[in-house]
Amino acid sequence: MNQIRLERMKAYIEQKSVVTIKELQSLFPEVSLMTVHRDLDMLMEAGSIIKFRGGAKSVRHDGDPEFNVRIGENNSGKFAIAQKAMELIQPHSSVFLDASTTNLMLARSLPDIHLNIITTGPSIALELCRLHNPAITLCCGTVNRKNLALSGQNTLEMLDNINIDLAFIGVSGCSVDAGFTCGTEGDMLVKRKVIQKARTSVVMCTKEKLKCLMPYTFAKFSDVDYLICDEPLPEPFGTAAEEAGLKIL
Repeated sequence: MNQIRLERMKAYIEQKSVVTIKELQSLFPEVSLMTVHRDLDMLMEAGSIIKFRGGAKSVRHDGDPEFNVRIGENNSGKFAIAQKAMELIQPHSSVFLDASTTNLMLARSLPDIHLNIITTGPSIALELCRLHNPAITLCCGTVNRKNLALSGQNTLEMLDNINIDLAFIGVSGCSVDAGFTCGTEGDMLVKRKVIQKARTSVVMCTKEKLKCLMPYTFAKFSDVDYLICDEPLPEPFGTAAEEAGLKIL
């Protein structure tokens, strides 16, 4: 056991909050993958980190910021994304909006046209009540008080019976290696289900999320059809998106 390496690994994870195994291999090229896993197991046994499939996170990492914090972050970027998103929406289509604050901005921007809108966000459903023409379906499920999102088995079963033309999905983090990530297992399962069900899936990502990595991957670049960002994608994100056949708006 190399105590200096363990301390470096612990400090790196605490600094980054969430890291992938691939990152740690690059940080410590002198040791094998098995040794990296063994070091992580030791740190987890010591209560310093939490290890999960494909990576690790700091015990100081609290996941997504609360809804009332996120709702005030980068609203100009969210508005820019919402304007691009509306270009994809056709009247009389079935549209899914997850509980992200970017989708709340989209709900505030929508014109009063005939749509079937399904959402896992109670705040989004309430916002849409200002419109007269859309039919609004709020999924059932368990409310996460922190992010005001519905999830759980009831949510997944309800989505099984709904046909979706176009799905808009927010992210908590994005990585070339890990793909699109979120902070809870419940959100991951809902987002994965929606991507499977939707004819066209659209991920919406503000620029600051490109610097974040959350514990749960819900999709790789090749799993979705469109990515909308408020600014041009930096490298290597642009190259990875092009290789995956992901359309950028």
